[in-house]
Parts: sequence; C-alpha cells; structure tokens
Amino acid sequence: MSVETVVKVPLLIAGEWRTGAGSDWIDVTDPATNKVLWQAPCATEAEVNEALAAAQTAFKLWREVPTPERARVMLRYQHLLKEHHDELGVLVAKETGKTMADAKGDVWRGIEVVEQAANVAALMMGETVENVARGVDTHSWIQPLGVCVGITPFNFPAMIPLWMFPMAIACGNAFILKPSEQDPMTAVRLVELFLEAGAPKDLLQLIHGRKEQVDQLITAEDVRAVSFVGSVPVGQHIYRTATDNLKRAQCFAGAKNHMVVMPDANPQQVVNQLVGASVGAAGQRCMAISVAVFVGSAKDMIPALRDELAKVVPGVYTDENAAYGPVISAPAKQRVLAYIEQGKKEGANCLLDGSDCTVEGYPDGHWIGPTLFTGVTADMTIYQEEIFGPVLCCVEAESLDDAIELVNANQYGNGTSIFTASGAAARKYQHEVEVGQVGINLCIPVPLPFFSFTGWKGSFYGDLHAYGKQGVRFYTETKTVTSRWPEDDVVHASNMTITLK
Repeated sequence: MSVETVVKVPLLIAGEWRTGAGSDWIDVTDPATNKVLWQAPCATEAEVNEALAAAQTAFKLWREVPTPERARVMLRYQHLLKEHHDELGVLVAKETGKTMADAKGDVWRGIEVVEQAANVAALMMGETVENVARGVDTHSWIQPLGVCVGITPFNFPAMIPLWMFPMAIACGNAFILKPSEQDPMTAVRLVELFLEAGAPKDLLQLIHGRKEQVDQLITAEDVRAVSFVGSVPVGQHIYRTATDNLKRAQCFAGAKNHMVVMPDANPQQVVNQLVGASVGAAGQRCMAISVAVFVGSAKDMIPALRDELAKVVPGVYTDENAAYGPVISAPAKQRVLAYIEQGKKEGANCLLDGSDCTVEGYPDGHWIGPTLFTGVTADMTIYQEEIFGPVLCCVEAESLDDAIELVNANQYGNGTSIFTASGAAARKYQHEVEVGQVGINLCIPVPLPFFSFTGWKGSFYGDLHAYGKQGVRFYTETKTVTSRWPEDDVVHASNMTITLK
C-alpha cells in the first residue's frame, strides 16, 4: 500500500476535525499482517497550543452547565456506544489484533464506566455540618478542576479512554485525549460518537503524537490534572514531570500479578482460570496473571496446566477458534522473545516454548505461542520484570506464609488472586497481601467502575486512586477484594466448616 492511499487519522481541535499540519507521521500497522492500516499525525506545537486554549475556553462554559444536563449527555453517549458495540469491537480487533470476544469486552468495560458517569449527580454531592461552632455552619462543594489530560496505552484502546474522559467531563471539566499512537482510530470513533451524543464540540480535544506532544500537554499552564496508564518508565516520567509542574497526577504503571494456588483448590478450576488469565489477550493486560505460585502439593497441577496451555492456539480476529491474537508490534515481539531466551539462560525450565509460533496465512504477524516456565526463582529476570506477553512463570512455595512473603517482596502491587477452599486461608491472604486488588477464586479481580481501581507500590503513582470514589487518601490505601465461592465448595474458616449451597 503506498503512502498516498493510506487513511490519515484526524486530529480534533476546537471542535474541528483536521489533518495534521506537520510532516511527522506514524504508521499504524495491523499486528496480524504488519501492513499499514493508516497513519497518525504528530501534532505540531501550534496545534497543541490551540487545543489547550480551546479546552480552557470550553471549560469556563461547561462548568456552568447543570449537573443533570451533563449526566444526560452521558446517558445518550452510553446508548450510542451500545448501539455501535459490534462496530467498535471490529475496529479494536483490527488495530490491536485481539479476538472479537476480547475486543468487544474491551468496549463493554468502557461502556460500564460511561454508565457510571451518567450517575454523576449523586457523586457530586458535597457535605454539610450544622453548628460546627455556635451559630456557625459548614458546607463543602465538589467542583471541577479545569482542563484535564489523558494519555492512554495500546492494549485497551476503548476501555481506558472511556475510564478517563467521560468521568472528567461529567464532573464539569474539559479534556484533552492523547491515545496510543499504535491504535489511534478507536479513539477517533469514540470521540465521534461523543459529539453525536450532543457534547459541545470543543469540550473534548483529540491529539496524536509521541513524547514531545505528551510533554507539551503535561507541562502546559492551563492543565490541572493528568491521568496515565502504561509502562513503568513512561509512568514515572509523566508523574515526575506533571507533579514538578504542580499538576495533579494519577499514573498506573507496570504489574507482575501473582496467582497463589493452595493444595485444596479445585484443580480443574485452577487450570481453566490460569490458562485464560495468563495468555488471554496475548498476555498484554496490566491485570494478567504472569506468575503462578503453587503452595506445597499444588505443584502436582502443573502437568495438567502444561497440557491445557499446549492446546491454546493464537490466530486472527476473524478466526472463531483463535484463543488470542498477536502481540501489538514487531518490537514488542522481539522484547518478549528476548525474555524467553533470558529465562532459559538463567536456568528456568521452559516446559512449553512459544517462540517459533506461526499462523497459517499470516507469516508476517507478531505471533508468540503460550510459553510456560517452571523452576522460576525470585532473582530471575523473567520473574522480576513485566514481560507483557503470553508467558507464565511457575514458582513453588512451601507454605501460604512463604507465598505471601514472595508476593509482598515484589516491586509491583496491581492485582493478585488466591484459589482455595479454605475461608481462613482466603481471609489471611486478602488481609496480609500488599496488593491493591485481590481475587478469591477469581483469576483477574478487576472491579466495576463504582469501586476504585487501586494498584499499590510500583504499579501506581499518585495521591488519589484512579477512577474511583471521591475523597482524598493521603494516608491510607484502598484494597478491593472480589471473591467467588462455587456452590459445591466447602469453606473452612478458622474454627468451623461451612458448606455453601
């Protein structure tokens, strides 16, 4: 495909869709074929400044719009998103390589946040106390900040933008969205539908680009708050830069999520859940399970896990039998392959190696097959660093205490889970583990939008937990625990046995 025939991804500045005025363009490729889908512009300095000025002007008008009217925009928006759910799913699948089921799930989780934004009136209520002193009453109001900026990653091009701008705008702010340059067209369609829902045309700006554009946005005088989801180095840079420039910042970064398996866990449930949680979406999830910790005799489940992982086949989104798609790019593939080779060099046992994976008819796709390591220790690179690919590391622990110590020593604290039939073990784990989101007999404990999305330690930088309830938490952490006890399970508490029916 020649450059002249490639679709140009537009910018939205001051309510106007436009082709970028600069000369720097980014090729957006299909991960399954490596062919160019379209090209995204790197916004010029003047274009970014124009977007900032337009957002500031729009904020001054939008903040005066009654809260119920803002909520009605979100009601119309969520209706349009549902109406175009399948269309958006196809677009996500094309850009990311996700399976259709995964792509539609990406869109749906975003829709759930817009539904929450439609309930903004209840979230904007303040507080009051009469007679705080004799004849003195105190009232507090929740008010919008101003211009907010969101920088989003490639792996959830629908959900994560929808985490950000609907909630910010529903609260009365203006917003500038800088989506990933690897799959920007999904953001374009989300914004088109937002305008169709009746939002003021200059309230939401859409800017494309790289680090230069991000730095200009997060250091701009008019910007009051910054939200980011992505890798650790970028998250640290954005947090430091934004806060150095006196912005509020919330940055979700890396993860190394552990799933602890107790000997009393249901083996079939463990294997089924672990397969999907480790290689689903090609492992490109910040909530993916990348480490399985087998306590005591639970390690006997590993052969069955290996057999089930070996059955998992990646493929293109049009293939209904595909379990997951390619990784996002050639550099991403090389990075994952390098980790696999490093694991072998450091002495881990590669029980299943997906390095030479191919998919018939798609020789140039960025394919990596399911990969399983056993004998992994905490000093190995594949344990210490986030791989972001379909690679699962198996670690053995003698006791639950040892498993908790291992998880707590890890630099990340985004998500974790435990599989057990013991209520006492579950209670101990959820209380003692230093991770923000905990699943009990659930592999990926992603909370719904009316809870905080709450990573800990090196997974989150910021004074407020992202996308959650109102309230300042300078001195406390929020932990979200989601549990499931199958009907036929027996739960052993510390001094009693309960059969769930």
